[in-house]
Amino acid sequence: MKSILYLGCPASERADTEKQLGVADVSVVWADNVAYALTELQRHDMPVLLDLSRGAAALQGAREIRTQRAATLMFAVVDARRPDLTTEAVLAGMADVFARPLGGRRVANAIERERKYESNDPGLSPGAVAATENDLYSQSAAMREVMTLLARAATLRAGVLIRGEDGTGRQVAARTIHALQDGATGAFVTVNCAAYDTEELDAALFGKAARSQNHDTSRGLERISRHSCLHGALGGTIYLQNVAEAPTRVQARLARVLRDREAVLVEKGESVSLDIRPMAGVDPGFDGVVQEGRVRDDLFRRLSVIRIDMPPLRSRREDIPALANYFLREICASLRVPPKTLSRPALSLISALPWRGNAVELRTLLESVVTGLQGGRGIGLEDVLTHVKLDGGSVVFSDGGTLKQARSRFERDYISSVLEQHRGRISDAAKALGIQRTNLYRKMRTLRVNRGRREE
Repeated sequence: MKSILYLGCPASERADTEKQLGVADVSVVWADNVAYALTELQRHDMPVLLDLSRGAAALQGAREIRTQRAATLMFAVVDARRPDLTTEAVLAGMADVFARPLGGRRVANAIERERKYESNDPGLSPGAVAATENDLYSQSAAMREVMTLLARAATLRAGVLIRGEDGTGRQVAARTIHALQDGATGAFVTVNCAAYDTEELDAALFGKAARSQNHDTSRGLERISRHSCLHGALGGTIYLQNVAEAPTRVQARLARVLRDREAVLVEKGESVSLDIRPMAGVDPGFDGVVQEGRVRDDLFRRLSVIRIDMPPLRSRREDIPALANYFLREICASLRVPPKTLSRPALSLISALPWRGNAVELRTLLESVVTGLQGGRGIGLEDVLTHVKLDGGSVVFSDGGTLKQARSRFERDYISSVLEQHRGRISDAAKALGIQRTNLYRKMRTLRVNRGRREE
């Protein structure tokens, strides 16, 4: 059983937190102050979970622990209503940041992931321990709503259609549903329908042994073999990518299997129950693809009993600091370099960029930054700007104009995004931008930037 020291957890939350962590095989040592926490850590080295409800005071506690125990692994728990604390947690060197309500499996996954990073396992490759269940960052209101929908979907065994742009976490969302559902004992099987030709896709889904006679005419059932993806997903989930690329004949077979929930196993010649949950990750314009007739209506109905929309990264900026930190630690581990930290200006810039490629683009940028660094632990604003393109990459200015005009547009959009991230709080925004409040007010007037929403 893993152990973790939880510093600052409110007494009213401890019983539920202990239950959640216990389900994930994590035991808790409670600490109400830094002195007691340091005493316990001297007796037994373990990760620290730090509740940031007290804001600056809690962060000071984190710095005290870091001063005396530089190698201690530290995580933070934040309230989604205070996105600024997520940024502060990342800047304080937290390995990961969790939003309330705290999920035990999420914490256990993070501990296991960080231990693999620390072990410097030579078999560790990019993504080797990434994107396990519940690894969706949900500090933003948009993602908290998604997490609620995922939890509800997990209580049913109906088909789920997950819509979103590339890089929005469609497959991670599907894996989350799979992990949360009670009674699911089977595997999570992924099939990319665009990666096969017609015969190969048919064989992958149903098995090569089932190709000679697709349909059992005596009972009206489809035939599958033990070596098919459908058989491999028994009791679990089959997740379909690019389902519109599947040929009509394969779509028809798949729709029949999902309708009948039964098939003939060719090796035995007997019918078997197909307890399989179908999910599909699709683009936002998928409804138009269905209307064009590229996806059979009967298959669409089986896949879309539950529909979940994944928001793009630019619509959930509160999640960017923690997600960037997650990617950064993964990248450093895979490249066998010491963990890097983002400076406040660098993190503010990353949080403000448009991210048209979503999380994939974010990870690619960070990998380029880490690869291009010349030693040191810190990543500054200039390190990020070196890899930010103004001609179709991370930042796009389509209106033309002089360099001065382009710089003004970028500065205006950047300041607007930081103000939005900090909900109109001038002091917090100025701190994130690395300028004085008076300078920020002057720039807002010059660039005609609105303060936006305010939260007192």
